[in-house]
Amino acid sequence: MIFAIEEINNNTEMLPGISLGYKIHDGCSSMYSVIKSTMALLNGQEKRLPKNTSCAKLATVHAIIGESESSLTIGVATTTRPFHIPVVRLFKQNKTRHVNAKKDAFCIHTACLYDYYQCRALAQLVKHFGWTWVGTIRSDNDYGLNGMAIFSEAAKQEGVCIEFSEAFYRTYSREKILRLIEIIKSATTKVIVVFMYFLDMEVLVNELLHQNITGLQWVGSDGWIFIRPIATEVNYRILSGAVGIAANNAVIPGLKEFLLNVNPSNYPENNALHDFWEETFGCSMSSSNQSKTMNPCTGQEKLTEVTNEYTDVDELRVSYNVYKAIYAVAHALQNLLKCEESSGPFTNKTCANKSNIEPWQVLHYLKKIHFTTTNGENVYFDENGDPSARYEVVNWQMSKQGIVKFVTIGVYDGSLLTVFCYSKVPKSVCSDSCSPGTRKAGQKGRPICCFDCIPCADGEISNNTDSIDCVRCPLEYKSNEQRTECILKEIEYLSFEELMGKLLMTIALLGAISTFAVAVVFFKYRETPVVKANNSELSFLLLFSLMLCFLCSITFIGEPSDWSCMLRHTVFGITFVLCISCVLGKTIVVLMAFRATLPGSNIMKWFGPMQQRLSVFMCTLIQVLICILWLLLTPPFPNKNTKHYKDKIILECDLGSTIAFYAVLGYIGFLSAMCFILAFLARKLPDNFNEAKYITFSMLIFCAVWITFIPAYISSPGKYTVAVEIFAILASSFSLLFCIFAPKCYIILLKPERNTKKYLMSKGT
Repeated sequence: MIFAIEEINNNTEMLPGISLGYKIHDGCSSMYSVIKSTMALLNGQEKRLPKNTSCAKLATVHAIIGESESSLTIGVATTTRPFHIPVVRLFKQNKTRHVNAKKDAFCIHTACLYDYYQCRALAQLVKHFGWTWVGTIRSDNDYGLNGMAIFSEAAKQEGVCIEFSEAFYRTYSREKILRLIEIIKSATTKVIVVFMYFLDMEVLVNELLHQNITGLQWVGSDGWIFIRPIATEVNYRILSGAVGIAANNAVIPGLKEFLLNVNPSNYPENNALHDFWEETFGCSMSSSNQSKTMNPCTGQEKLTEVTNEYTDVDELRVSYNVYKAIYAVAHALQNLLKCEESSGPFTNKTCANKSNIEPWQVLHYLKKIHFTTTNGENVYFDENGDPSARYEVVNWQMSKQGIVKFVTIGVYDGSLLTVFCYSKVPKSVCSDSCSPGTRKAGQKGRPICCFDCIPCADGEISNNTDSIDCVRCPLEYKSNEQRTECILKEIEYLSFEELMGKLLMTIALLGAISTFAVAVVFFKYRETPVVKANNSELSFLLLFSLMLCFLCSITFIGEPSDWSCMLRHTVFGITFVLCISCVLGKTIVVLMAFRATLPGSNIMKWFGPMQQRLSVFMCTLIQVLICILWLLLTPPFPNKNTKHYKDKIILECDLGSTIAFYAVLGYIGFLSAMCFILAFLARKLPDNFNEAKYITFSMLIFCAVWITFIPAYISSPGKYTVAVEIFAILASSFSLLFCIFAPKCYIILLKPERNTKKYLMSKGT
């Protein structure tokens, strides 16, 4: 403080012709002493002027530089409130406390420590290192209570949980101190955040040393983290690796030289300097205190030959705030003295009376200062009297010389925390992080930082650490075994490439070729009685429809598309109805032919070739109309079935309308049942070649196949559903082909002697 004032007084550009005076009191960290000293400043002012200097009146206290302890500065501000004297705080109170104090006193802050921003910085610092499970200790005063309240809220927002939160004060009883020590011992956390003044911290560390409690990570506020008396080699055993938030360090040019050139002869009334001199050099400044073991001080002792805390200017965090505070007051006074009449800030644009400056006028200019320090820092205050929030993250590290150093490892600019480097970070969590593939599930009755890790369910994933919820995969995706990513499900359909598809297609082609071969045989022997019997035209039409039945089964193989889905069931339904209609016509012809051989019967004229064609056409037309309505209203379409299997997609043809599908099948069943009944009635007609017997047997197989198809179709999953349907089509088609046409081909090719009208019409063997 003295250095800054003398530097200003010796500066011809700052307050020319005016010298700043000062009076320093020791608050002794006591509210009583602070208020007593404040009253002494207000009531006991003394006129101390150099020789040959005249002054119109006694000096006035225009500003007070407050205590480093913010709660004590509140006492100063409250005491000076009636006098409207601005109080410059070295450390800032929290926001709520600050607003209330502003109502009672005029306060400006030169440092933005212990406020909302520092608390957020500490919370971000704890979160940055992954310490989600911490304990907290605070000074049992305004500094600790308000600071810890803001930190707790900020920590909660960052997802940090507090295992315990205890208050401590240096005057606590031994019983209270031991209780706190037991809480620290029994805690599971390895990180403790401390909001304390260094005097309280000193008492706590001494007890920790006595109890030999080591291995904890300490996170400190500005109250102690960079205070040199705490950072001793002995205390480092307890506080090794401590990390915390501190005011920006700075270099004050000329300060070291000033300190080294200090001599009691220059400050004869500075008793504190005399005591310091005697202790440093082991001599006595007063003859009355001299003894045989202590020589008198010569006044020629040199501080340049001494290395101690006084001569160390590496850590000027608090000192720099004092330096800025003095310059802030000086700039305010200079701006006040530069005021020109008729353009002033006060009533009627007046300026302050330069020979009678009021403290409240100094405050007005103090709020509006904006200057640059020798370090290049811009100093200004916002509407709340706050400077910009900038801090350093400091870490305690032991040098080779056994000296604890405050190493800057990061910065905080009021919103963003940046940490440059930090090694060997300890671990402090209530529960280990949940790896990808799991989610967090809170433990009942415990903080949110205590949780169990539950594996994601099938079809869900979590690809981040500590996921709160598992994310369900899209329908076309499934989760991998680790539940960390969604992968495409296997798409299943009956393809031409697989063995089953190739086999079914081969059988279908063999059936079509066999049908074609039979048609060739029938065409070659079309004039023979076997072919002519029972209407050869219906036989050729039946063979054509059977060929279509075999070929339509191929449309069920391959990837479903819009066209293939519409063709599958409609072509199948129409071709099978055409086939059954032909069989039905042949069955009716057999019955009519038998009735026509009876005496007096003329029934065949009612069911001749034209009527047979018409019956086939009409029966098939009904099925065609059903299929047209099906395609127009709700046609089949390709569908991705994700419900049947969890790990794969069935690519299938959705029926569109199940009613239409069952109508198609029902109509085929109806014609088949009629055909079976009629053929059954004609099975014992006394012909040597009774076709009704073969039709009965073929329809029996046909109906059996399709009756068993229904449960097999419903219970078969995926591509096997299609395979069952193809099998039913092929089996029923082969039954018709072999049962109806195989006996005829046998006679035509192998027993030509039986291919006569006489044999066919005979009733015996």
